[in-house]
Amino acid sequence: MKEPVSTTRDIARELARRFSTMTHEELDILESVLVPMRFAKGEMILREGEVCRNIYYIEKGLVRQFYFKKDKDITEHMAVEGSIVMCIESLFKEEPTLLQIKAIEPAIVYALPKAKLEQVALHNVNIQILYRKILEESLIQSQIHADMVRFETAKDRYLRLYKMSPKLILRAPLVYIASYLQMTPETLSRVRATTILE
Repeated sequence: MKEPVSTTRDIARELARRFSTMTHEELDILESVLVPMRFAKGEMILREGEVCRNIYYIEKGLVRQFYFKKDKDITEHMAVEGSIVMCIESLFKEEPTLLQIKAIEPAIVYALPKAKLEQVALHNVNIQILYRKILEESLIQSQIHADMVRFETAKDRYLRLYKMSPKLILRAPLVYIASYLQMTPETLSRVRATTILE
């Protein structure tokens, strides 16, 4: 059976449900901001050196945010259905990003262009709230990841990621999970072999 395809209205409703409350008129405005995009597996959503101008909501698929350090590819963030991804420094400073975003699986993504979102938020309190809560969630996720790699054991990091996003554990390549958790693939294999997931 074929999955039903979401509309921009469905996505506007989902965002409003998660981040704010909205009238029909406010949903109309939010819907008018959303830009549906499709990416093939392996396709770049944002390249190093480009300016990030959008907040991306992942409707379907799996995407990875990463950067290069000493020619090594390091995973900064991964996002599955219902997640938000952006390069926050580039978005607000309007400067080229060092981060890249790539589709690991075929992806349907809805872009919220920052300029348009800010323009409609000026005249609408509920859209301001939605915008603020999206940014808050992004900052909290960054802080959780930073604290996780600073303070937790390899096993605890793996368990926390599993609790936060079991879909990631099941779908993301092990090399990306290891990079995100700041451990070697060998360490991750050992942790997986000795950890019982509930």
